[in-house]
Amino acid sequence: MTIQYHEQHRIFAIQTNTTSYVFGRNEKESLQHLYWGASVDAEDCMPLLRTRFHSSFDMELEREIEEYSFWGGLVYSEPSLKVTWHDGVRDLCMVYAGHQITEQDGKETLVVTMKDRVYPLEVHITYVVIPEYDLIERSARIVNTGDNDVVLESAQSAAWTIPTLQDYRLTHVTGKWSGEFQLRDTVLSEGKKVLESRRGFTDGHANPWFAIDNGYATEESGQVWFGALAWSGNWKITAEKSAFNQVRVTGGIHDFDSEWILGPGESFETPMFVGGYTAGGFGEMSRHLHQYQYDYIIPSQEPRKVLYNSWEATYFDVNAKDQMALAERAAKLGVELFVVDDGWFGQRNHDRAGLGDWFVNKEKFPNGLNELIDKVHELGMEFGIWVEPEAVNPDSDLYRQHPDWVYHFPTRGRTELRNQLLLNISKPEVKNFIIDFMSDLLQQHDIKFIKWDMNRTVTEPGMKDHPINRQKEIWVRHVQSLYEIWAELRKRFPHVAFETCAGGGSRIDLGILRYADQSWPSDNTDAFDRLSIQEGFAYVYPPKMMTCWVTESPSGMNKRMASLSYRFHSAMMGTLGIGSNLNEWSDELIEQSATFVEQYKQIRPIVQYGQQFRLQGLKHKGVTAVQYVSDNGSESVLFGFLHSQRLGEPLPRLRLQGLQADKSYKIDQLPGIWTGRALMNIGIELPLRGDFDSLMYRIQEQN
Repeated sequence: MTIQYHEQHRIFAIQTNTTSYVFGRNEKESLQHLYWGASVDAEDCMPLLRTRFHSSFDMELEREIEEYSFWGGLVYSEPSLKVTWHDGVRDLCMVYAGHQITEQDGKETLVVTMKDRVYPLEVHITYVVIPEYDLIERSARIVNTGDNDVVLESAQSAAWTIPTLQDYRLTHVTGKWSGEFQLRDTVLSEGKKVLESRRGFTDGHANPWFAIDNGYATEESGQVWFGALAWSGNWKITAEKSAFNQVRVTGGIHDFDSEWILGPGESFETPMFVGGYTAGGFGEMSRHLHQYQYDYIIPSQEPRKVLYNSWEATYFDVNAKDQMALAERAAKLGVELFVVDDGWFGQRNHDRAGLGDWFVNKEKFPNGLNELIDKVHELGMEFGIWVEPEAVNPDSDLYRQHPDWVYHFPTRGRTELRNQLLLNISKPEVKNFIIDFMSDLLQQHDIKFIKWDMNRTVTEPGMKDHPINRQKEIWVRHVQSLYEIWAELRKRFPHVAFETCAGGGSRIDLGILRYADQSWPSDNTDAFDRLSIQEGFAYVYPPKMMTCWVTESPSGMNKRMASLSYRFHSAMMGTLGIGSNLNEWSDELIEQSATFVEQYKQIRPIVQYGQQFRLQGLKHKGVTAVQYVSDNGSESVLFGFLHSQRLGEPLPRLRLQGLQADKSYKIDQLPGIWTGRALMNIGIELPLRGDFDSLMYRIQEQN
């Protein structure tokens, strides 16, 4: 049993492979967190279950480590749940009312029920254990058992209490369009550090995960506590340090401008917030999260295909003839999936018109879309297409017919971003419109891949025809409807793969990844910039979910020159794609690129399913080195990148990771045989020189 309740001591203990998570019922019948870290016996935590106070101004200090914090009484820290009752009372007094330990979908689950002493409200706090990866999925279900509405002002998923450390370092990511997933760390002092999105989707300015250590953890060692939230709308993660050196991380749906009316007999479920602990540093944190997503989150175990996307070749100037010419060139590269991007529908000749009119443009495709699809199939590739169903151009037939389908306030202007407005997809007629046109598109054409884009944040968040007192539900209802639409389409078309995209990497989280087969981390395809974007992405999300393109040199983003090998090596670290204008490529360049594509197909199982190791030993020398290792350690792939050589200095040897110490290995392009012990402790020389140099080594066990 991974979950145990010790009745005599009133203690709950969750035991994973190498960790323990312990909390108990104190004398006030509230849930008090006791311990989270390396494995211990539950009885060892008994002395921790006690009340604490400092003065009349600091009473009930144990509430700073409450398992799920209810706002009321002497609670002044970030609450997990805050409500307003029908009579105007804004206070919760929740006590333990029972628990259940069950097995759901093969996973052991604990549900602890809390009830208010006076009002008819229950909160079911859920813990789902993933023992092999030392993870716990947490969420809460709030149930109105009475006859009156309850207003949920804040309903968070979980509160994670970090053990006492001398210092607390928070690691997270920040970014912007074209610069997503940039790693940052900061020491937590007293007060709150808030990571959040208020833009209506996950957001590229931050991402809903955290990691905390004592300031000394590295890639290879050190204690790290971490968590990731499964929500694709407005979210908030608050890391709060008290005056008594206690840190708690609370996260869930953002409470800004947000309320939910919980009617009689209704329930509200918060999104899942997974958390974990490791003593193996940030690298082991990432590998546990990657394997967890492969096993429990992502919808398909199929390898992701090498794709070509036509956007940078044709932009909106899409037509059957040019796309077929591109397809012929893509097939020579060894591409497996040909994707037509924006511009194939309605009057979509630029980004100012046509969005929302999801019918094939007859001028661009006089014989319909199937002519191109047949050509793509004839060339041995599958066909994919771009859509942006949540938005609409004011210059479109859809908007002229249904101007009230968009979010807006009746007395305010309608802000246009990228010349478009956002549809209220929670309206049944809008939701049905999207499902219907997508179903027609996929039924009438042999399409195996959908790139689902979303290039607009939420503004003027008014919902016409929705009750006035429920207008603030917009932020939740949009995401719920999005999930329902994706779930229905995946049910109807299980053979179709979906990519999540939102102006780059603004909708990537464990919520949307339950439906998406891959994701687009950034519109920035500069091979050097992508190294930091891809590093930040892979701290939480697996390489298989990361679409990476080879594009032109010099890059359109920075005008940086990079060799073909450097660009391919950078893009081969996830799911490989090509986005260049192949009509301008020479036959020689096509042939050279085909060699890289074939190399990628050979290493794809290791990159997309193996364990990733970020090798930090030479980072101070401007070297980025990432290694992928098969599950049994018999095969490995190493990517190395040098930014620039300085002062004529040679590079120190690079030590590898993840190999079997007593096995012998051969490295292609290098003579000799090495033991795993030598490769991991002595390392290899890297022949990287000059500016923007790169290499890829295949490392294979020798019998």
